[in-house]
Amino acid sequence: MSARITLGWREWVALPGLGIGAIRAKIDSGARSSALHVDTQWRFTEGGAPWVGFRLTPGHAGAVAIEAMAPVFDEREVTDSGGHRSRRLFLRTPLRLAGIEREIEMNLSDRRGMLFPMLLGRTAMARAFTIDPARSFLHGRHAGEFPRTPVP
Repeated sequence: MSARITLGWREWVALPGLGIGAIRAKIDSGARSSALHVDTQWRFTEGGAPWVGFRLTPGHAGAVAIEAMAPVFDEREVTDSGGHRSRRLFLRTPLRLAGIEREIEMNLSDRRGMLFPMLLGRTAMARAFTIDPARSFLHGRHAGEFPRTPVP
């Protein structure tokens, strides 16, 4: 087993497949799945397969709205920290963090009012990361500029 990379309780991450070079994420081992805030989303069909288009604002100074689209990977019930269940769309996309890149599952949700537009759950961190809850932003703001090193 290779050494795990230590993350703080919050980090800058990149989602290059969605055109997001830097977005603040809360690192949450209590959450099974990862979630990305979207301002609006819409479904469509591309080549006979279900897709989702969405718009978001990354939530940092000088950020401009980003519009992206991706194939729908799954749709399932998610229970939030308040115990409320909702049906959410999931997609698979590359995540860059701490010098590595790996594909993760992520649901699209309304995180308006939350401090972080992204929540990074434990399935996205499995076998690669550990968390030091006393520290934050250990890997810098420009997560999208790290070299690509695939991780299983």
